[in-house]
Amino acid sequence: MTKGTIIRTLARLVSSRRTSWFVLGITAAVVVLLFALLPKGGSSAFPTSTLPSSAQSAQVTTLLEKFPSSQTTVGILVFERNDGARLDAADTSAIATRATALAKLSTTPQAVKPQVSDDGTAALVAVPLASATVSADTEAAAKGLRGAASEGLPSDLHALLTGPVGFQADVSNAFAGADFRLLLVTVIVVAALLIITYRSPVLWIVPLAVVGVADGLSRFVVTALADAVGITVDASISGILSVLVFGAGTNYALLLVARYREELTRTDDRFRAMRTAVTSAGPAIAASGGTVALSLLTLLLASLSSNRALGFACAIGVVIAVLFAVIALPSALAVCGRRLFWPFVPRVAASDEAAATHTEAPADPARDHTVVDHDRDGFWARLGRRVARRPGRVTVASVVGLGILALGLGGYSVGLSQTAQLLGTPDSVVAQNVIDRSFSAGLTSRTTVLTPDAAADRAVAEATATAGVETASITEKHAGLTRIDLTLTAEPQSDAAFATVERLRSEFADAGGTVAESLVGGSDATALDTKQAAAHDLGLVAPIILAIVFVVLGLLLRSLVAPVLLIASVLATFFASLGASTWAFTHLLGFPALDTSVTLYAFLFLVALGVDYNIFLTTRAREERQAHGTREGMVRALGSTGAVITSAGILLAAVFAVLGVLPVVALTQVGIIVCLGVLIDTLVVRTLVVPALVFLTGDRFWWPSRRSLAQ
Repeated sequence: MTKGTIIRTLARLVSSRRTSWFVLGITAAVVVLLFALLPKGGSSAFPTSTLPSSAQSAQVTTLLEKFPSSQTTVGILVFERNDGARLDAADTSAIATRATALAKLSTTPQAVKPQVSDDGTAALVAVPLASATVSADTEAAAKGLRGAASEGLPSDLHALLTGPVGFQADVSNAFAGADFRLLLVTVIVVAALLIITYRSPVLWIVPLAVVGVADGLSRFVVTALADAVGITVDASISGILSVLVFGAGTNYALLLVARYREELTRTDDRFRAMRTAVTSAGPAIAASGGTVALSLLTLLLASLSSNRALGFACAIGVVIAVLFAVIALPSALAVCGRRLFWPFVPRVAASDEAAATHTEAPADPARDHTVVDHDRDGFWARLGRRVARRPGRVTVASVVGLGILALGLGGYSVGLSQTAQLLGTPDSVVAQNVIDRSFSAGLTSRTTVLTPDAAADRAVAEATATAGVETASITEKHAGLTRIDLTLTAEPQSDAAFATVERLRSEFADAGGTVAESLVGGSDATALDTKQAAAHDLGLVAPIILAIVFVVLGLLLRSLVAPVLLIASVLATFFASLGASTWAFTHLLGFPALDTSVTLYAFLFLVALGVDYNIFLTTRAREERQAHGTREGMVRALGSTGAVITSAGILLAAVFAVLGVLPVVALTQVGIIVCLGVLIDTLVVRTLVVPALVFLTGDRFWWPSRRSLAQ
């Protein structure tokens, strides 16, 4: 069975007067059964990112699990006066009393003692805790520490929680209720934009309901399958999944509804109109969704578990969105009828009514050449003709504009410190800033060296002599290995801390002998290895995504030239949006750098979703080319798809901007870059650059394929 036969069979099934209700019933039954039978797992509230076993920090983490100290973590309480002045005798006495109370919560009460800074403006108390207890309920552990530290303090003295427990609690709080907030804001944004787009108080309900069910089902399916294969889907991935399903699903709905409305102006039979719409738009939707899903699946090759989990979850979500767009949505629209478009109900023109009555829907979308008159004379068609008159100037001006935006990449930097990963002023960030100011910046960060027992003293000497290391001391031994805990002078997870870790590894490797077997781990080393693994994943995955896009475009358009030019346009969009966003992050929003995962995620979504709009435009151009030639075919394609693609792009941009409702810098950065990139692609690249490239290359754009009909 050929692809065309499959599409036509599906179109008849979902848009027949007799089978539309049957399709809706079967879809509803399947959804209910899946909701009822799939295991109800839950996503992790705290984002996880497991490194490959080859990373030194991962090896240290694995080996430390056998040490007695692996059973403990630490909560650090920082005490400071509200006015920032020096602590007086009453303050230090109150802090000592609070330390006694905190000691009752610790696994080693004797170690819980206050430490006052050299400048006398702050004090800290480190409280060792059982790791298992904290992991079981981080929020309860943090609440207990904060309560014990704050009870009975003088009114001008306050306590803040930081360290591993504090940061984990604040990050978990940032994602608390994330699913509901994201879903609520996304639904409101999508509903508002659909109402504006359709200019109907009724029509928007159907696509929103269909996409909403697809989103809910995708969460259940992803969670169940992830648990089955041992993949952890955390709250950040669930948020991106929901945004992607709503964005992509609504885009596909807009394309289908636009083609359906167009066909309703040609025939009184709404079922015939939907059959033509599915036959014509179905291949583009399937190709677009397939491109996005295949691109996401390339993340399964990544070294970071968080990247693999994102690819796994979002690929499933996109597939479900496509299925609902080409099966459930057509049936629902056909059943509801044309009155769903009220008050602007599409009608067959009087001059076309007789022909529409006796004309069957085209069996092959490639032979459906009719375009309604307002498309040929509307804004988008007129814009296409203007571009056609000066394609060279349009191309040069657009490329210069995109190049100017890309200049922002001069400030491109990757890697956020621990305190820069959350928006706002959570306790852990404020407390860390106090420590940076009054104590050693690296005091709350653990850097651990594991070395053979025989090399322990020499390893301590090497570490102490390394620039950026403040202290190094042996803490415990186990199974022939010695643990050495280091305090660095740099802020945790900063470039300076990373440089110190790299110097340590280099010094140990160059020392020779058993010292060369030393491994450097801990939170700073883990962050460094994560940054390097993310760069590796980007270098590995990006070329594969581009290859997939090239193959899909080549097969869909039957051309070798078109994919090259379309991919070049998408890459231009990516670099322009990344450059402009980097400048905005640095000069307007105060972000010192991009999070390690942001570039890969932005590349993935902008390339995959950007190709969506190119597919919608160029497949229609190829269809129109058969009767009208390349030049007029592109003008007609732009006239037919301009409004719907622009609406889809604005909607998708708004949906990704919703990621900014969470106080997490990484998601805010992804949302801004993708939002800006989609707008650039929709309003500039797809509207001006792609048509101009087609006008410049002419029939060579479709090489080696040729027109099947005479011009």
